[in-house]
Amino acid sequence: MLKRLLPPPKWRFPVMIVSAIFTGLFLYTFYISKAHSYLSDAPEACTNCHIMSPQYATWNHSSHREVANCNDCHVPHNNVFNKYYFKAKDGLRHSTIFTLRREPQVIFILDEGAEVVHNNCIRCHSKLLNDPKLVASVSNHDVHMTDRKCWECHREVPHGRVNSISSVPNARVPLPESPVPNWLKQYINNK
Repeated sequence: MLKRLLPPPKWRFPVMIVSAIFTGLFLYTFYISKAHSYLSDAPEACTNCHIMSPQYATWNHSSHREVANCNDCHVPHNNVFNKYYFKAKDGLRHSTIFTLRREPQVIFILDEGAEVVHNNCIRCHSKLLNDPKLVASVSNHDVHMTDRKCWECHREVPHGRVNSISSVPNARVPLPESPVPNWLKQYINNK
């Protein structure tokens, strides 16, 4: 079976060269795109592309900064496989849009993502939702909990009223590190 997959002897060297080139390009792309950072829960990974700067800046100034990162809200937590499947699917969509320069000026969450965020609000705030003081002090809170998303009332949490990059023009966000290796920078500077 394995012999059927191998190229004829005169083609083995060119196939090895082409395979090495494609492997090198894949590894280079993986390194340049910082793909490994997306496996973590670090909020800075979300700013690898500049389009998420307003969301990072507003989260960084919110009360959620102390207790939650991007993945705590925007990724399902029912099991580890679903979490990484969702991250991969969403990340592939984001990277495709960004690579093709099709990102909109104003970012809106998709319905699937909105459902995940809503479920995570309930997951984290379940004790608060059953608080008798809250139920007594907020009129119709129990009715509104079932017929709408949390942010329809809590509009400022956690991103505020972010609409575009122009809404936080002077935001301080972590800048992506240079993909140029240090040894190459030193070599260029010594010339």
